[in-house]
Amino acid sequence: MSDYPTSIGTSDTTTIRLLGHDLAGELMGQVGFGELAFWLVAMRRPTPGELRVFESVLVALADHGLTPTAIAARLTLTGAPESVQGALAAGLLGGGSRFLGVTEDAGAFLVRALASYGGPPPASDEAWDEAARAALTEARTARRRVPGLGHPVHKDGDPRTPVLLRIAAEEGLLGPHLQLFQAIGRVHPEVLGRTLPLNGAGVCGAALCDLGFPVEILRGFALLARSAGLLGHLAEEMRRPIGPAVYAHVDRAAEYRPPGDAPANSSMS
Repeated sequence: MSDYPTSIGTSDTTTIRLLGHDLAGELMGQVGFGELAFWLVAMRRPTPGELRVFESVLVALADHGLTPTAIAARLTLTGAPESVQGALAAGLLGGGSRFLGVTEDAGAFLVRALASYGGPPPASDEAWDEAARAALTEARTARRRVPGLGHPVHKDGDPRTPVLLRIAAEEGLLGPHLQLFQAIGRVHPEVLGRTLPLNGAGVCGAALCDLGFPVEILRGFALLARSAGLLGHLAEEMRRPIGPAVYAHVDRAAEYRPPGDAPANSSMS
């Protein structure tokens, strides 16, 4: 038995094998990148319906404009134009609790809520609503935020959410995580006392869980999708740079304050 087993790929002087197939003869030109990404992680090929949902998730997460991750990538390229890899990495490193990481956080929240519910999944919208109330009440009592609720821009509704729910329903893949997510959207105003949109990152996390992916890998898919968006930003930065202007604007707008001249409400000690 090998000391370093892998089921991903191998190569010799004449061939490259990936997932047990000849890369050049069986995969290139026959398998799309989205299908390959699913296959590499799940160790199985997706069904056509699964692939449609999965690729919809990747498209939904690819870009959201000049977010901090895109700005970080562009400014890194400004400082190191020879380092595309560094600029791309800088953008990906910003994937956390406010950007991109919500996909994983929402998935984890839904997985915990379903585990707490116990037993078979609810059989009606009313039962799903009750499960959602329990999860929301527990989060409110513990003073924990509910990932997947709210968006800094799409305050009246994230346009990605209903589309992904529709696609999952059309493909027969509206599973327990998406159903619980929908129920959270219905009942959270009565529990939390305010109405927030179900955001796109959250619905993507729910969809990925329903596709059978473990929570621990979800952020990787968000980063995979955003890599394409960041690469687009970097290509545009090369053609029509804005990084120098951003830097110059911040530099001109910077206001020096002596050490200790912190705002009265500062939480820093």
